Amino acid sequence: QVQLVESGGGGVQPGGALRLSCTASGSIGRIKVMAWYRQAPGKQRELVATITSGGRTNYAGSVQGRFTISRVNAENTVYLRMNSLKPEDTAVYYCKAGTLNGGSWGQGTQVTVSS
Repeated sequence: QVQLVESGGGGVQPGGALRLSCTASGSIGRIKVMAWYRQAPGKQRELVATITSGGRTNYAGSVQGRFTISRVNAENTVYLRMNSLKPEDTAVYYCKAGTLNGGSWGQGTQVTVSS
């Protein structure tokens, strides 16, 4: 019922910045929370940041102070601004929309942080 399309991934040097975008379509009125996850090779997918329908945000300790999740409702888009990137931030980043009856995932976008 909710479709998500991510963009903005790519390669960046350590200390650099990148902004990921996730645009939702479909039954967007049912979205209660949106989140960014990431999955590095050989590791489990982990929660990075969330933003609720009320605008409250939360972050994983590893990214707090460096990443910022935000949304622009008029564009049905959630963003993840990533500053001071580290090599350990390298992963496929996924957008997720949570509703009362489940959730929807984006296709993922690769972020590579290397010199």
